[in-house]
Amino acid sequence: MSERWLAARYAALVVAALAVAGCGGGEGGGEGGGGGGGAAVENPVDPATAGNVAGRVTFAGTAPTMAPIDMNAEPTCAAKHASQPMQQAFVAGSGGGLPNVFVYVREGLEGLQFPTPPQPVMVDQNGCVYVPHVFGVQTGQSITIRNSDGLLHNINASPTVNRPFNVSQPVNMETSRSFAAAEIMIPVRCDVHSWMNAFIGVLTHPYYAVSGADGSVSLPGLPPGNYVVEAWHERFGTMTTNVTVATGETAQISFEFTDDMADAHVPLGEPVDLAHPDGHAVAD
Repeated sequence: MSERWLAARYAALVVAALAVAGCGGGEGGGEGGGGGGGAAVENPVDPATAGNVAGRVTFAGTAPTMAPIDMNAEPTCAAKHASQPMQQAFVAGSGGGLPNVFVYVREGLEGLQFPTPPQPVMVDQNGCVYVPHVFGVQTGQSITIRNSDGLLHNINASPTVNRPFNVSQPVNMETSRSFAAAEIMIPVRCDVHSWMNAFIGVLTHPYYAVSGADGSVSLPGLPPGNYVVEAWHERFGTMTTNVTVATGETAQISFEFTDDMADAHVPLGEPVDLAHPDGHAVAD
């Protein structure tokens, strides 16, 4: 090979590398994830050998009292609620179940890469509350943020690892964002309506769920192995359990949060003041 050809080839590779490095994500805070621009990642789990995890999250003790939300200044939102809306830091479930607990595999999947789901996750601002209040996504997966109220909302996400974003939605509309790195959990709030908040769990794998109205939770399709499963609640903090998954079987888990765990340390990033030039944490 001639020196001229090698020099030209080297220059082309440099230009290509710079072009890749210079490509940003989609909208504003929407960093790319999953497979990036490379080959698609295939699911590393063989369904024929997979097992499941299922169980329930419960609450024991005296339930904390949640304050009512005053929506008198927003009659459009107030009209969407059949009864007095309450703060959502604690929601009583049926049969002692505890809803809105984020349950996920914390350890045991190291070294495995999973494809990014092509379908977006929807979070709706409806009745001046976020629906759902707690949800999860995979890294790189699109989040569609919808304004169904037709009045001004301001979505302020304050992650620690990922890039924050602060988006205004003055009318019925949708905005898309994504997160590039795993993070438990990302707080989201509306700067216009102080009671509006939500929490996002971001993971590199699909094994997460939010407990339902009866506290039930399910993590299907796990490869056989030993796992640490964590349950996160915005008021009561976290609990972990060890579980062994076998082919074709469903391993049972249970978490019981109690009233004496209220106001425990909850893993969250420090809130970020996006209006401040250096983005320092907001003072208490």
